[in-house]
Amino acid sequence: MADEDAQETETTGSAGDDGSIAADDFIRLAYTMRTAEDGRVVDTTDVEVAEDAEIDVEEFDIEPRVIIVDGGYVFEAVEQELIGAAPGATGEITIPAEDAFGTYEEGQVRTVSASKIEEDDRFPGAQVQIDGQQGRVITIIGGRARIDFNHPLAGEDMEYSYEVLEVVNDPVEQAASMLSLYVQAVPDMWVDTDIVTETSEDGDEEEVEKESLYIEATPQMTLNQQWLFSKHQIADDIISRIGVDRIVVQEVIQGYADLMGDLSDLDMEGAAEVEEMAAELDGPAAEAE
Repeated sequence: MADEDAQETETTGSAGDDGSIAADDFIRLAYTMRTAEDGRVVDTTDVEVAEDAEIDVEEFDIEPRVIIVDGGYVFEAVEQELIGAAPGATGEITIPAEDAFGTYEEGQVRTVSASKIEEDDRFPGAQVQIDGQQGRVITIIGGRARIDFNHPLAGEDMEYSYEVLEVVNDPVEQAASMLSLYVQAVPDMWVDTDIVTETSEDGDEEEVEKESLYIEATPQMTLNQQWLFSKHQIADDIISRIGVDRIVVQEVIQGYADLMGDLSDLDMEGAAEVEEMAAELDGPAAEAE
């Protein structure tokens, strides 16, 4: 259970009249999750813990996270601990396997044709995609491969320790935490008040104030598939959560050479697709010259 006697820390805001945290509040949370059996670090927001566990702190952003309480960001058992806690509260909870990453199922270990696996991935331990399912190669003998389709942490109980650092009321931080679920690098954002002209039901035009969240879209964001196919749903969710009236996405168009430079952090497959598209566009023009 959360430490009810923990001293409160200075926060950017509080959830209720008594300062306790409620569902749908945004909080900054520090945590470490380990396997209960051998104490192996699975996830952490602590740089020292990450370094001790030989996690590459340069590759991953190791810092406390802004989450929505009761928003599915953490395990349900942790969410229930957080509701009613105060900023500054700490706690540790054991999460059984079935409520964490699921129980281990022998039926999820199957034999498939090795031809379904890329040659470079034909070795024990390789992570592979087979018929749309993520799995791990156990063995390859002849033309057959044994694949484990269980989650890598299936069957493991988890130890989850946490500290509630503060309640977060800044709408830009709130929006950034939500957008980070969909895009790898969160773009620049800010909130501004705009005067816009609207037409009323009787046809009259009037000027009204609108709180707008501005997002300066990056090439990585505009090419992100989750954003491309779900941006209206994502925007509606952000608007309803942080209380702005609208979202304005600004896209900066650059020259092709600059664009390719910005795509350097994308996966090679995504960059290759962009290059192919550019080649198709350049082809006819080159012939015309």
